[in-house]
Formats: sequence, C-alpha cells, structure tokens
Amino acid sequence: MPGFRYSVASIDSTKANTMQKHFVFAICGCLFLSGVFAQTPEIDGILQQIEQNNRELQAISSYLEGRKLELKSGNNLPDPQFGFFYLPNGDNSTGDYTEFQVSQTIEFPTVYGARGTLIEEQETQLELEYLSRRQEILLRAKGHGLELIYLNKRIATEQERLEQARTVMDQVEELYRREQNGILELNKAKVAWLQDQFKVQQLENERRNVRLLLQNLNGGTPLKIEGSEFSGTLDIADLDVLWQDRLVHDADLVLIRQEEVIAAQALAVSRNKSLPNLTAGYNQQGVPGAIYSGLYAGISLPLWSNRNKVKSARSHLEFQEVNSTRKTQEARTRFEKQVNEYQMMLSRYREYQTTLSGMDSESLLMEAYQLGEISFMDYYRELQFYRDAYDSMIKMEYELFRQQAELLKHKL
Repeated sequence: MPGFRYSVASIDSTKANTMQKHFVFAICGCLFLSGVFAQTPEIDGILQQIEQNNRELQAISSYLEGRKLELKSGNNLPDPQFGFFYLPNGDNSTGDYTEFQVSQTIEFPTVYGARGTLIEEQETQLELEYLSRRQEILLRAKGHGLELIYLNKRIATEQERLEQARTVMDQVEELYRREQNGILELNKAKVAWLQDQFKVQQLENERRNVRLLLQNLNGGTPLKIEGSEFSGTLDIADLDVLWQDRLVHDADLVLIRQEEVIAAQALAVSRNKSLPNLTAGYNQQGVPGAIYSGLYAGISLPLWSNRNKVKSARSHLEFQEVNSTRKTQEARTRFEKQVNEYQMMLSRYREYQTTLSGMDSESLLMEAYQLGEISFMDYYRELQFYRDAYDSMIKMEYELFRQQAELLKHKL
C-alpha cells in the first residue's frame, strides 16, 4: 500500500517505541473528541456512560494491570545464591574445613535494556487491545442509539398515521350510517385502523428490546434516547483522507504494526542474549587458624542455550513484515468497498429526498377520497404506495448513519 509500509527491522528499539507511543497517544486523544463524527448529544452522553459502566471494559482494564505487572516481572534479576560447607570428617590435622560463598548471576546488562524495551512494546500492545475492544463496544452502543432514534421517528410517524386512520374510519362510518357506502367499505377502514395500531405496538416492542441491549452494555443501568431526528452531516471525507486517519486512530490497524515492532524488538533481545552471563560474589574458606577470603567472578558462555534463537526471531520478524502488509492491504480493500457502498446508498437516498420532498400525496389522496373521486380501497392502496416510499427513505437514512458509524469507528 503506497505511503504506509516501512521496515521495522531498519529502526532501532527506541525509535520504534516512540513511534508506537505516538500512535497510542493519538488514539487516546480521540476518546473525547467527536470531530466530523458529530451526533446527537444524547448518543454522545450514552457512549460516555457506557465507557464508564461497561462490565467487560472494567474487567479488561483490571486484567491489563495484572498482565503489565506479569510482563515487568519477566525482567527481574535472578535470585542471589548462598552456600556453606562444613567438612568435619576425614583424616586431617588442621581442624574442620569450612567454606562460605555468596554470589549473584546476571545476564549481560544490555539484555535487560533490550528486554525492558520489549516489555514496553508488549504493554503498548495490551493498551491497543483494550482500545480495540472499547471501539467495538462503543460502535455497538452507537448502533443501538441510532436504532432508537430511527424507531422513535417511525413510532411518531405511525402514531400520526393511526390518527389519520381513525379519522378516515369515522368518516366511513358516518357515510355508512347515511347509507352512502356499504359495510365492506366500513370493514376495510376498521382493518386499516387495526393494522396501524399493530404497527405502533410492534415498533414500541422493538424499542423496548433495543433499550434492553443498551442497558446491558451500560452495566445494567437503564438508558433512554428520546430524540427522533438524526443530527450531523451524512457527507464524509475523501477515501484517502479517511484511510490515512484510520491508519493512525484505528486500534486494529495499529495493532497490526505493533506486532511488527514487537517482533523487531524480540530479535534485538535474542541478539543480546548471545552475550555471556556474568557472575560475581564473595568466597571465604579455611580451617581454624587459617582463613582465606576474597572475591569470586565467572562467566557463562551461551554456546548452546541461544542456538538458532536469533535465526528464529529473524524469521518471525520477516513473517510479521509480510503479514502486516497483507493484513493492511486487506483492510484497505474492505474499507474501500464500504465507502463505495456508502456513497452509492447516499446518492440513492438523496434522489428519494428530492423526489418525495415536493409531493403532498397524502393530502391530495384524502381530498380525492372525500370528494368521492376514488373508492376507499383505491385511496388506501395509493396511500400505502407513498407511505412505503417514505418508510424506505427513512430506513435508508438510518442505514446510512449506521454505515457512517462503522466507517468512522476509529473516531469513537
């Protein structure tokens, strides 16, 4: 992918560490920024509550603290060694032999520095995994919030239609009493009214279920969204601009590169472990009347223990470099496909808007029916045609905002 791929093997550990920390800081800096991803204050509010109250995020946060401590413990010094000899037996004339020794063995100092940097990179990876899961949970919550706005809009629309259906039914019933139409017309009007009632009840049940899903994400605390209109623009930035922004702020994409950085640092650790281990200590030995003491020093050459480990680490780095490029290219392809589908739906939605905005079909149909120009069935059939078109348009609007949320997940 142009402008993105770099070789981790060519950067030293300090530079790699700084680069990845910039990525993490950039992501953290977006936690409370909405940018062009502005939505209703209600949704912004519930996302903040869910981030604080979500049980899974709380559990992951506690787990990460434990994992970080576990990683740090992997760079501790070995325990010191104490030894004492008392040799009273044997054929000797000088008295009982005693010996005391204390020693400390360490790996070559540069190993601890390289491993410490590796641990920092692994901690960064853990933080990115948390951010990745956080973005997924908040995206799901945002989807539920958008669905509630859509359902609120549908319910408000259906309630208006229910009132209209009741008005029409009363008119048909009055005409029936005047013997200006038959019982079939009256029955059809009643059935239409009952159908509108059922739609409202069905939508209200769907809304209750979505609220339960939000409540679960919020740690069991109920949440409500009363708004019925989406806010914010449906326009999005250019594909390349969005992708570059996503490369920096999408935790999943940064994680791909972080695996490459960790592999590079693991190679540095393996190389440093080819250096000898060092041992230093104090030794005292002797018999009564004659004691010898002094310093003890030694080295342990890793002739066999580190065999093939550097080659293995280098092969793993080469794999991660190729795999990172592959995963990023696949992510770019999926993202471009999503953007293309979004732009196509947006174009279609705006055509619907343009076509339906200038129509006053329901009023014209009602006027024609009241003047006796069309029958009730003709009125109802034509009314449903225009209502279905309007319902398709607002469903498309909801789907667009949901797709936009997915495209801009990295801004959550």
